[in-house]
Amino acid sequence: MSQIMFSNTPGIFVTLEGPEGAGKTTQVKLLSRQLEALGRKHIVTRDPGGTAFGRQIRRILLSPETKLCSLAELLLYEADRAQHINEVILPALGDGYLVLCDRYIDSTIAYQGHARGIDLQIINELNRIATGGLTPQLTILFDIASEAGLARLHPSGHDRLEREEISFHHKVRQGYLEMAAREPERWRIIDSTRPMSTVQEELRRALHDKFGIPGLLE
Repeated sequence: MSQIMFSNTPGIFVTLEGPEGAGKTTQVKLLSRQLEALGRKHIVTRDPGGTAFGRQIRRILLSPETKLCSLAELLLYEADRAQHINEVILPALGDGYLVLCDRYIDSTIAYQGHARGIDLQIINELNRIATGGLTPQLTILFDIASEAGLARLHPSGHDRLEREEISFHHKVRQGYLEMAAREPERWRIIDSTRPMSTVQEELRRALHDKFGIPGLLE
């Protein structure tokens, strides 16, 4: 894999990021319905869990019963990502699909880097190895204050990461905002506290403005 290979693919790669409870998973489902109605070739996938192997890793990573050191957690995310890229994302891009990925490398930087405290240089290098340098053309950050996002979650269903202390979630959000500020050409920030329809409209507009996808704003 390489960035050159990606540059020669006809597809479009978009990632969706955000703190817990930001609503990105719901928003990408709504977007997918619109794309289906338009007849636009696309896939919706997620990181971790976009492959059969990845779904096993996801269960381990998010189970409240799992006890992991930070490095083991990081390496599991990267193992999932390497398989995901090779099995799903690169083939879809090569076939001209719009790939919508729920979380990607920036989640690892925010959660394992900014929140867990693992050296960002190590994370960036592992991300590069796992992905072959595959970078999204557009990253949407669904932004919400940590307290508000966590309040949206069902109290009986919190996974291992959702159960972290509030200070952890503050660091995650701050990490996202810092990344978006450093790469404004790649990132778009959407205030996800607004009504669902407004957030969906902004998401569609971001894709339309970046890629000129016809029909998204109709």
